[in-house]
Amino acid sequence: MNSYVALDLEMTGLKPKMDKIIEIGAVLVEDGEVKHTFSTLVNPGRELTPEITELTGITGAELSDAPRMEEIMTELSEFIGERTLLGHRILFDYAFLKRAFVNGGMKFEKSGIDTLKLAKKFLPRLPSKSLSALCGYYGIEGQAHRALEDARVSHLLYQKLREQFYNETDFRPQPLIYRFKKESPAGPRQKEQLLSLMKKHNVSIEAEVDGMTKNEISRLTGQILAKYER
Repeated sequence: MNSYVALDLEMTGLKPKMDKIIEIGAVLVEDGEVKHTFSTLVNPGRELTPEITELTGITGAELSDAPRMEEIMTELSEFIGERTLLGHRILFDYAFLKRAFVNGGMKFEKSGIDTLKLAKKFLPRLPSKSLSALCGYYGIEGQAHRALEDARVSHLLYQKLREQFYNETDFRPQPLIYRFKKESPAGPRQKEQLLSLMKKHNVSIEAEVDGMTKNEISRLTGQILAKYER
């Protein structure tokens, strides 16, 4: 397998159930050569923490005018097509994308190749298998924690691993499995209850209430009740 879409995301945090995508980078590779790229910031409908801004260099001001996820899903889906996804810990990024696509009413079933899994198998003695450590090991230069650049160096890392260790079994794409139920948008009554609790207890949140799902509002309402009223 030497044709794929190398993919990387930046998010507001590490939990697919709670956090949102803020940047997408993808590199379309055919026969080992880069043919096209896809890159966009994504407005997550919430404020960024200082930690995420420090890690990525992305600011809330940059995201305020960026498209929402639902605005770019069709373009991204067409860019990926039926191709295999490739990335470093690809299932992690896939989980965020699949939630976004399914909640947006679109199917997203893919196979993938994980450079982290390959590195663990073929380079067991390296003390770190992080993307930056592996790029250092192979002399691959790149700017960490920006989506398009991380997608690009993931592609270059895969090419190094493929050149050194290729066999049909370990380098074969595997189905990416991430299951969850589609989340419905929150209703007016649920939003009103949350806003009332926030006002009552002088609570502010990073997310926009209007863009939250039933599950998200339910979790947040439960947290406020548990902290202030139980």
